[in-house]
Amino acid sequence: MDSDQETKSPALSHSGKVIESTEEFQAFVDRTKGSDYAIDTEFHRERSYFPKVALIQINNGEEVALIDPLAVDPAPLADLLESDGVAVLHAASQDLEVFQHWAGTLPGEIFDTQLAAGFTGMSTPSLAALHDRVLHISLPKTSRLTDWLARPLTSDQLDYAASDVLHLLDLRDRLVEDLSTRGRLQWAKDECEQTRSIPRGQRDPDDAWRRIKAVRQLKGPSLGAARSIAAWRENRAADLDQPVRFILSDLALVGIAQRRPTTVDQLRQVRGVDDRFAKGDGGETILRLVEEGKDLPPIPRQNRNTGGPRPDLRPGVALVAAWVAQISRELELDSALLGTRSDIEALVRGDGDSRLSSGWRAELAGEPIRRLMSGEAALAFDGDGGLILEERSRVPVPINSSALDASS
Repeated sequence: MDSDQETKSPALSHSGKVIESTEEFQAFVDRTKGSDYAIDTEFHRERSYFPKVALIQINNGEEVALIDPLAVDPAPLADLLESDGVAVLHAASQDLEVFQHWAGTLPGEIFDTQLAAGFTGMSTPSLAALHDRVLHISLPKTSRLTDWLARPLTSDQLDYAASDVLHLLDLRDRLVEDLSTRGRLQWAKDECEQTRSIPRGQRDPDDAWRRIKAVRQLKGPSLGAARSIAAWRENRAADLDQPVRFILSDLALVGIAQRRPTTVDQLRQVRGVDDRFAKGDGGETILRLVEEGKDLPPIPRQNRNTGGPRPDLRPGVALVAAWVAQISRELELDSALLGTRSDIEALVRGDGDSRLSSGWRAELAGEPIRRLMSGEAALAFDGDGGLILEERSRVPVPINSSALDASS
């Protein structure tokens, strides 16, 4: 039936069973293992370093279970994740972090419907938008920002939670059919595996400074101080399970690195530094970190290249980015999946680990861009406002120098 002729279904009603005992959870897992299953989580992390899981929703194709992680042991979830079934999720990255932290493991294989949709021309669609476009179903929206850690959960919250997985397996099946027709199913599977394989857990403390934009402009001892303090802050936040901003704000960290105080009185005068660091051992710790920053080994030059390509390469990057965006539209691909501007810059710089240098991306865009940069091919306007990549003729277009003579 044509999508314009279909009528949208009303908001879904809650059809899941709340599970609040480990024994019942294990029994559900035993019924599910070996089958593909849809899974989602509700969690909070506004006041913690690690996610606080509040609800786990699972649909095994026969029943929907709403697992209360405040009341059950995580062992059954680990049992399910390590079974043979494919875990179907939407925007999987944060859920995978929840699994790793709470259950200590990850699914053996995932299918991310948001990623998969990108290979059919949709640009990172929300779960609601994907249901609406592919299945013509409207999802409830009212409980998205509620307190999921509060108990008891309301019927509206349960409706909302169940709806996230109720049709997810059907959605997967429709996307697989579309991807198979386009010859892109393996591309989507490979991208899902890359997402699944990304290391999770505590972030690398030695790289913590890179996430603070203002630190990138610092040099010498100031950069060393920022690196030292940022690594300490990251470890401290993980140990206390608090957001890094609760330990020390970015504003204070950058201010300390810039001024490099040597006394607690000087530290107290830095904007954003509160009384915790003027009393007890806190201030002495910061001062020690400032001093230790002077002795940190230098950062390898290639790892500090965060400002994009050399100035003389920027026009080329802009032109290539326009061409990549164009072929993404023509091929019905999410352009961010094919290649972001950072991916293009990395390839133009000659970085061997650019996403465009391997796999299907290299075939579609990476190799043509390499030929362009080496002078073997050229980009030209096609006469209708578009770009076309063509073999380079190496015949220069003469410049009308007489116009210059006339103007002088």
